[in-house]
Amino acid sequence: MGHPPLEFSDCYLDSPEFRETLKCYELELERTSKFLKELIKDGNSVITAIKGYSVAVQRFSQTLSGFQFAFIGDSLTDDEINIGEIIQMHLTAAPCFPVQVQNASDLLIKPLEKFRKEQIGVTKDKRKKFEKESEKYYSQLDKHLNLSAKKKESQLQEADELLDKERVNFYESSVEYVYQIHQVQDRKKFDVVEPVLAFLHSILTLNNLTVEMTQDFMPYKQELQLSLQNTRNHYESTREEMEELMKRMKHPSQICKMHNFIPMEGYLYCQEKWALGVSWVKYYCKYHKEGRLLVMVPCEQKTTTKQLTLKSCIRRKTESIDKRFCFDVETNERNTPVTFQALSEGDRKLWMEAMDGKEPVMELNEVGFKFVRKCINYVETKGLTQEGVYRTVGSNIQVQKLLNAFFDPTNPGDVDLHSSDWDVKTITSALKFYLRSLSEPLMTYSLHRDLMCAAKSDNLDFRLSEIHSLTYKLPEKNREMLEMLIKHLVSVCSHSDENLMTPSNMAVIFGPTLMRAKEETVAAMLDIKFQNIVVEILIEEYKKIFSCLPEDSTAPPVPPPRITPRKRQPITISKRPPRVYQALSHDHFQNAENGQDDSSISDVSVSPVPLQRTKPVNCPPMIPKEPPPRQVLMPKPANRLDRHSDADSGKADDARQRPDPSSAANGESGVYVSRVPSFQGRRPPLKGTSTNREGIRNPLCACSK
Repeated sequence: MGHPPLEFSDCYLDSPEFRETLKCYELELERTSKFLKELIKDGNSVITAIKGYSVAVQRFSQTLSGFQFAFIGDSLTDDEINIGEIIQMHLTAAPCFPVQVQNASDLLIKPLEKFRKEQIGVTKDKRKKFEKESEKYYSQLDKHLNLSAKKKESQLQEADELLDKERVNFYESSVEYVYQIHQVQDRKKFDVVEPVLAFLHSILTLNNLTVEMTQDFMPYKQELQLSLQNTRNHYESTREEMEELMKRMKHPSQICKMHNFIPMEGYLYCQEKWALGVSWVKYYCKYHKEGRLLVMVPCEQKTTTKQLTLKSCIRRKTESIDKRFCFDVETNERNTPVTFQALSEGDRKLWMEAMDGKEPVMELNEVGFKFVRKCINYVETKGLTQEGVYRTVGSNIQVQKLLNAFFDPTNPGDVDLHSSDWDVKTITSALKFYLRSLSEPLMTYSLHRDLMCAAKSDNLDFRLSEIHSLTYKLPEKNREMLEMLIKHLVSVCSHSDENLMTPSNMAVIFGPTLMRAKEETVAAMLDIKFQNIVVEILIEEYKKIFSCLPEDSTAPPVPPPRITPRKRQPITISKRPPRVYQALSHDHFQNAENGQDDSSISDVSVSPVPLQRTKPVNCPPMIPKEPPPRQVLMPKPANRLDRHSDADSGKADDARQRPDPSSAANGESGVYVSRVPSFQGRRPPLKGTSTNREGIRNPLCACSK
């Protein structure tokens, strides 16, 4: 009867199936040891019998030698001579018996005793070591899992290191034991059979009395010898490879790879609630991801195997339970969550990854509002001028400590940030962590797509009005929290000369914090920059967005699709420094079409015409090669920055590089470009003029969604 193979990877899991298979091999080992004892005993009996037979033959020969046939006459007949030769044959054969008996002992007894001592004896020693290390590891594991999570961090780290050491020792002893079991099972096929075969051959050929039996035995012997030789060669070829595999599997770097199994499996402790209290029951669990099925095999015979269908998995907060490495599982079979305890932090992480687990979420409730207000008050009191505020990251341990203390279910919100030793970066990191940990982002999933479309629009007025309108579609609590947060960020950015946190820098930090797509895709990753645009607009246009309602409650007109793809003109954030283009004349287009160089008109200087904002309307497609005549739009003298030609003085250059602050305060970009429908033949800006990488496109042609 065959046994399932013992894999080295099974040693790390140490599952009940692995233990059962190990027991089968151990029983087989006991049977082999018992068989060898009986075989050696019976072999000694045969050898003892052969020795007695040898002594009897010798005595019989001596008796025959003392008797001689008397004959009458001076010669013997042929028959008389043959009778005498038979007697002499016995006399010469009898002295060979002791040598053959000694050879039989060397062929059978010594090889079998050597196998029992060197193979079975070593395997028993490995078994004792395995059982000893197993007992030490699981004893240490029970103590480790019963440690209170409120212990000092140094004590917990020391306990983790001690458990890791015991786990490595247990794993090494298990691997060595499995390797030795394989060695015994493979070697006994030839180390036991070969001596028996040699002994049988010597018995059959003893004194050449069984010649016919020996001749019948020879074909079977030759076939058996060939099979034994093939088995030995196979063993020798695989022994070195198996030994190398054992050494690799014992290396600590392989331990972390042992959990890459489908399905996920391992030991978990389940919290069982009874009428008189709570107990933790040990199960060997297997999780099948396809059906989200968790099979729980009890390690004690008192309970039966259970099957649970998972709905969700959430990491258990440390402050909510005294045990470590816990996580909650919601199932279809139970109304209340089931709490499990993993064997270590790494083990819990692997279970949560397999079950698509999530971190504990924060709620947008009164405690959350209280926390945000206290954080804002602290930062505005002590951190407004600190360089890199909200950009520098605090210690994760301190952040979790602050969050655990503030959101403690027994006494939530009872933390005075000013009276404790909290630094600014810990407060800011905790605030960002709270906003990221909300079950739904502050800007909500439902409005995410509309906000992204608004941020991608080329028309600044449409972009602003759309974000303004969408902000008031947020739930009341979300909008209240957003207004409080943006007001604070405006206050922080007002000190950007000292803290270096401009609205664009702040938007890079809070864009992914306040907004995120429901599904993590490549497209969602590419939209992060547009999330930053939305937050920057909220900061820059705070007064306009939050001081009044949108102009109308109806949906704004949808911008027309772009006719031609954007070239060298990325979407910009709300305001950028002006970009100057040289106005092109009609002669320039004719020269470009005729293939002439534009150097002949390089001295021509025409004042550029600014582009005025208009509401997006539907426009017919424009043909780039035949530009329609355009009307010159004169700039507003009060809100626009005058542009001059290269012949103007240096003051005009300075004015061209510095936009009027009053226009920026009114929400206007101060960008003046000369637009033409075609990009062919465009001249680069003149030297000494201020250029910008990002330009503003015709508002009549907004981006397509």
